[in-house]
Amino acid sequence: MAERPTTSWRHGIAEEAAELAAGILDPECACMAGLFPEELLTATDAVLCSFEGQLAGLGDASDEQVFAAVESVVLALNAVNEAHNGSAFETDEREELCHYIDQSLTEQGVDVVALTARHGLGRYQLTDKWRKW
Repeated sequence: MAERPTTSWRHGIAEEAAELAAGILDPECACMAGLFPEELLTATDAVLCSFEGQLAGLGDASDEQVFAAVESVVLALNAVNEAHNGSAFETDEREELCHYIDQSLTEQGVDVVALTARHGLGRYQLTDKWRKW
């Protein structure tokens, strides 16, 4: 299963905390906990968990069904982003989330390249129609 971006974000927080505790990181340089508050991580995990629940059977699904699942996860992530003043996901996080969606679909047998091409899109435009983050 594709690794949720929140897993690496949590790892980064823990790693930074360990460096702070060991005295090898200047507290003024610590930023991970501020970038990824627990509320954001929990809300993002809930959205991704719901998406994972929709994945079963998408390999044999119609394009419309696959796009409906993508739309659903993107709109839910939009809501998480809005709840954090529109700044929950910066460039790196956006890329990680898009990669996670793509990889999750691919693991279920969805040919993302063919899917997007059939609709005049590039592979990395899969989420663009709905994404506000």
